[in-house]
Amino acid sequence: MLCFRSMWHQVNSPSDIPDDCEVRLAVIDGGGTVHALVFPCRRVGNSWIDSKLRRLVEVDPTHWQEWTEAEHHNQ
Repeated sequence: MLCFRSMWHQVNSPSDIPDDCEVRLAVIDGGGTVHALVFPCRRVGNSWIDSKLRRLVEVDPTHWQEWTEAEHHNQ
């Protein structure tokens, strides 16, 4: 599956997100504020792992985009 650079894509279900590339996930916190996670994630089934630490990340993402190191370092 192809990943799409820089664009944010809405998540209706985990299967909307490719499982063959690292992605940046956006989540809404308890106060209703949207945050982009600062680490790359991968989808494994209907779950998420931190790509670098290989740990489960318990999130319910609202949007996703392809992870790129260059974009991350420019933030």
